[in-house]
Amino acid sequence: MAHSAAVDGGKVHTTQRTSNRRKNKVRRERWEWSGLAFSAPYVIVFILGTILPLLYALYLGFFRTQMIGGDSFVGFSNYIEAFTDPVFWSGFGRVSIYAVIQVPIIVILALVSAMILDSGRIKHIAVPRILVFLPYAVPSVVAALMWSYIYGQDYGLVGQFFKLFGGQAPNLLSSKLIMFAIMNIVIWGFMGYNMLIYYSSLRTIPEEIYEAARLDGASEFRIAWSIKIPAIKGSIVMTVVFCLIGAFQLFNEPNLLQAIAPDAIGSSYTPNMYSYTLAFKGQNMNYAAAVSLVAGIVTMVVIGIIKWLGDKWSER
Repeated sequence: MAHSAAVDGGKVHTTQRTSNRRKNKVRRERWEWSGLAFSAPYVIVFILGTILPLLYALYLGFFRTQMIGGDSFVGFSNYIEAFTDPVFWSGFGRVSIYAVIQVPIIVILALVSAMILDSGRIKHIAVPRILVFLPYAVPSVVAALMWSYIYGQDYGLVGQFFKLFGGQAPNLLSSKLIMFAIMNIVIWGFMGYNMLIYYSSLRTIPEEIYEAARLDGASEFRIAWSIKIPAIKGSIVMTVVFCLIGAFQLFNEPNLLQAIAPDAIGSSYTPNMYSYTLAFKGQNMNYAAAVSLVAGIVTMVVIGIIKWLGDKWSER
């Protein structure tokens, strides 16, 4: 009788475990389907707004519009021509120089601003935090128009300032200074965004670490260099990647300033402006699509290398 009861009890436990496994499997399946349901809107928008346009641009790049005969299939001819186009590489070299100068400046300024706000020595911290972030709320088109007025030699703020002291204002929209004028507009607009990312990351560091470092005699600079910056390496790498992508996609600021400074900014000043000119002014949609995809591929390679180097640095 005891042996029979033990066998029956074992069967009951086995049956219960099997039933629990089935229930857990059903729950997991429900969770998986619910996850797909929540992510479906993003996936649909991503496919319709990104994947399909890329595929359509790739398709356009395989054709060439001719005056006689219409569109004709040319294979990779447009892409090969884009890879060897000196006008394209001139614009890409220009944005590369822009990125090398602009990205470190905006990252350092944003990091210093975040460190100052996180120091705990500023009263009513919400006010300076909002003031630093506020330019990000200004659309880039409005910011470019506003700064183009400020740069004016005669009636702009810079010109009036120099006239006040009897001097001659420099032409900030000249071919030699236009790149720095564009950098200033972008840094003014996006520094607050990067600052907020750094500041949010700094707020997650426990205060006890700072207190222990101060008890050991560490200065505030030492704390910032040895504790704060290493703790937010991931955020720094992320913002560097975002800034580089934005630099290589430069379009709004030079495109708007072109009407004010046509001698300094040409229609191929950046790769994006070159593609825009080919498509909407030259009516060469096929070659414009090829140039856009080539620019995207080169940018992806550069960003991939920078991301790999950044990940190596953040893992140290």
